[in-house]
Amino acid sequence: MDVELQILKHLARDAHPTVAIIDTYCAEYRELFKEVRNYECFKYLHLGITSPIKRKSLPEIAKVVSINSAQSLHHFIANCDWSVEELKKRRLNKLKKALNGKAITVVIDETGDRKKGKKTDYVARQYLGSVGKVDRGIVSVNAYGVYANITFPLTLKIFKPKGTLKEEDQYKTKIELASEIITELIELGLNIDLVLADSFYGESSQFLQKLTQYQLAYVVAIRTNHGVWLPASQSVRANKWCKFTRTFSSQKSEIRYIREIVYGKKRAITYWEITTDPETMPENSTSFIMTNLQGNLKKTLGDLYGLRTWVEYGFRQCKQELGWTDYRFTHFKDIERWWEIIFCVYTMISLSSPAFLAIHESYQIQIESQKSNSVDFSNHQQWNHESGWKNVLNNLRLVVQPLVSFWLVYPWLDIFPNSNLLLGFNHLISAMNQFKPFYSSG
Repeated sequence: MDVELQILKHLARDAHPTVAIIDTYCAEYRELFKEVRNYECFKYLHLGITSPIKRKSLPEIAKVVSINSAQSLHHFIANCDWSVEELKKRRLNKLKKALNGKAITVVIDETGDRKKGKKTDYVARQYLGSVGKVDRGIVSVNAYGVYANITFPLTLKIFKPKGTLKEEDQYKTKIELASEIITELIELGLNIDLVLADSFYGESSQFLQKLTQYQLAYVVAIRTNHGVWLPASQSVRANKWCKFTRTFSSQKSEIRYIREIVYGKKRAITYWEITTDPETMPENSTSFIMTNLQGNLKKTLGDLYGLRTWVEYGFRQCKQELGWTDYRFTHFKDIERWWEIIFCVYTMISLSSPAFLAIHESYQIQIESQKSNSVDFSNHQQWNHESGWKNVLNNLRLVVQPLVSFWLVYPWLDIFPNSNLLLGFNHLISAMNQFKPFYSSG
């Protein structure tokens, strides 16, 4: 019995790094990391970040993936010789390939988080969207993509307040950072059919000129006191309110009201008000927006602008589900690496969604192939059959959980040997490795 137990343990140990969904996605990045240990750390971080632990700190991730010490993970982020720019380039190219020319909506916004102390790079007293007030923290300007109500991170740039600049740094405003992001996405070759942003960017002529330069359609928020120059002979008028149905990602719908505000003569750029109540115009549910889109927008503009809320959804998933703010580093080089790994995990999850999988013709063939396998994963009682990023993450976690559970139980097998239990885990993990993520790693 002892010999049989040792053999089973050996088989389980060999099976440890073979989670199909993680392996398939990460394999393309192996050549980035010169040592096998570094590649394994990259993969273990993916495994730990998708796990349901609340705090995505390196010690907690090490524990859940059965690494005796978090030092190797810390060393991988802080000291190993790998390029965050090269990793980002590979991620974006993989995303571009998966989109296969499909048009996306790009949402520009900023996010900030509290950081105590004075040792972390680029921390200063500034407005933090996550807390809704000025506090000590670190802020970044982010771009997220939306395709068929699936969000995916594109890129970010850190905002460096003047008092925090290093010798090699150059001060850039958030508007300049956002403009640089647009240029980078265009040069990457993504098919962008719409850009959404809040009033901070909507009131910036510099940002709007950048969108115009690339002939991008946009819908941006503006302030209630937004001014437009008019000749003395022209006036401002508000058209009648029109009722429309606002459809949400859950396919639920509510009645909203929209009207155009016309400044003098008709222009290429139009101005609109959208509200839940045209009588009281409640502040928290009334938007003033500007767009260069043409045509009859009364029925569509509300839903288009509503996509902007998806960047907040993206921030929430990054921070709450994937541990965006759980880093324990002070140097920005290390923080940037952590953020990029979070973006890689987020992208992996998004690429596993039905919306992305359906882009490729082979998807239906692979679906039929999976159904013919001996294991039908969708029969799991906790499997989510609906679309959406969080449902996909839930299903990936279900696939990963047997492996995580095994390594939590594994140390106890030395005290309570149970070959049947170990054999059962091996069968279960083997079944999990039949799961097909459907997208190519090439």
